[in-house]
Amino acid sequence: MKRYVAAQVRTSRPAQAKQSDVARELVHPVDRHVGQQIRIRRMQSNVSLGDLGAGIGVSLQQVQKYESGKNRVSASMLYELANCLKIPVSRFFEGLPDPETTQGQQFITEIDEKIAYISTAEGRRLIDDVLLLSPRVRSRVVALVSSIVDEEMEEQKPVGSSAGS
Repeated sequence: MKRYVAAQVRTSRPAQAKQSDVARELVHPVDRHVGQQIRIRRMQSNVSLGDLGAGIGVSLQQVQKYESGKNRVSASMLYELANCLKIPVSRFFEGLPDPETTQGQQFITEIDEKIAYISTAEGRRLIDDVLLLSPRVRSRVVALVSSIVDEEMEEQKPVGSSAGS
């Protein structure tokens, strides 16, 4: 019986992967943003997943689900998270547009992409390294990166299009 169950689990993984892709797309942008803010604030406070989970009374896997936006965070849990991280609850909502603006959805997506990159090991390493540079050299690095981006964008333009048309 165990072998049958194990085989069944193995064969159902591609279906589970498709479901998780669909589920990821269904995560509300605000839930994703709040989750990313939880992760950023946790990392800024130098608190591990396990320590934060213990501090709020959930498993580290549950904290991961909160951070990914897979599981929504209740108001009371946001309060507990803020208390454990010693920050105001409002910090989790920083960067979100006013709900009355019409640009909301696009703006949230742009913010989420930036926060997602900053939350990666590569993004953190980039920021840490850039902050070690003097302000003058930092400016030059930003100019260099902007120049590279401009060059990449120019190469991606369709043939026949020009800046003047």
